[in-house]
Amino acid sequence: MAGNPRNGRPYRNLCARQKALGLPCWLCGHDIRYDITGPEAGRDAWAFTLDHLVPLSRGGDLLDPANARSAHRRCNSARGNRLTVRVQGSSRRW
Repeated sequence: MAGNPRNGRPYRNLCARQKALGLPCWLCGHDIRYDITGPEAGRDAWAFTLDHLVPLSRGGDLLDPANARSAHRRCNSARGNRLTVRVQGSSRRW
């Protein structure tokens, strides 16, 4: 039985490369707290998490750098596995 691919070296390297870019959250556009690491990162809503443009459950490639996006933990969780993204603040009030 294979282990969790998110615990493997290729996935950790992809996360490290994405973090090194220092990009804002691709979902909300705000800065990500890249300084939060370790167990705290798993609990902090503003910490970095690797999101996938095409969700893994929809056929996205786990290790494809072209599918990798920097996101806040809360934004990634709120998006779920939807293919479309509603940018916060983009709705109009008439």
